Amino acid sequence: MYLIKRFWVKVIKLNTWFIFLSSLILILGSTLMMGLIEPETFSNPFDAFWWVMTTVTTVGYGDFYPSSVGGRVYAVFLYIVGIGLIGVVIGKVVDGFGMIRRRKEEGLLAYKEEGHIVIIGWSQKARFAIEEILQSEAIKEVVIIDQLPKTPYLHENVHYIQGDATREEVLLQANLPGARSVLLFADETIKDPLLTDGKTLLIVTTIERLSPEIHSTVEILNESHIQNFRHVKVDEFILSNETISRLAVRAALTNGISKIYSQLMSRGIGDNLYEIDKKPHWETYKQAFDDLIKEGATLIADGDKMDINRRMDDALPNHARLFVICDRETYERIQTS
Repeated sequence: MYLIKRFWVKVIKLNTWFIFLSSLILILGSTLMMGLIEPETFSNPFDAFWWVMTTVTTVGYGDFYPSSVGGRVYAVFLYIVGIGLIGVVIGKVVDGFGMIRRRKEEGLLAYKEEGHIVIIGWSQKARFAIEEILQSEAIKEVVIIDQLPKTPYLHENVHYIQGDATREEVLLQANLPGARSVLLFADETIKDPLLTDGKTLLIVTTIERLSPEIHSTVEILNESHIQNFRHVKVDEFILSNETISRLAVRAALTNGISKIYSQLMSRGIGDNLYEIDKKPHWETYKQAFDDLIKEGATLIADGDKMDINRRMDDALPNHARLFVICDRETYERIQTS
């Protein structure tokens, strides 16, 4: 027993591919051997293979079994060596899946898909952003980049990359060139706003070098720092402290207005803001507005221009980005009609 124990300890330490290859050779060799030893019992190779597999996996259906001395001697060998070897293989496979899971949770696996959103910097704001993204029909995959030891958000559609976002190799692990957009939150662990925005600028510069066409949304703490970003392309700046303050003032001055903002900003609350495609027969904003009203949607903007009610007779350009307020069911009906 001591020798057998020592033997299996050495086997477990062998290279994984060597163990897999040895198992394959053992199974195929045993299939051939049993066909030679007992051709009357195992009349075709599949019967022999079936018996070998049920034996080494300890299933043992009993529909085939060796009756000769030679066959039984080889079966004993298969009990001792084959079952142990297949057990090691199964253990290696289970360990492999466990290792992949651990590496994914620790952010050590590269992301290969495309069309995702990259979120840089973990915070409570990032959590809310992910939950909002996952409610969207357009985007289903999110990649988080941070330096936490394990993923901060467990979800099948959320992938984690551990590392410093100022380094190109970390952004490439998140497949930044294949991403739809990137959302960069200010580092809350840095107390000095100047240093926080400085780190943000360094990350944005790296993003610009790797993927100059990607749509970027960046949170900064001080509005005066926006001019420092003039040499890099940033599509949207978010001044979170200013936005919260302005919303608080609006709520204080106008009772209930915060609920309207909440509906427009969240997919999970009431009517929402949606972008719709221009229909071929819409020649003016008025035609689009009237058709959408009949469907139960209100046209409020073309891109960032919210003066449509004063330009009803203007021609509707083909590149128009039309935004409406409606519920999800109405939006889907308009898009499919």
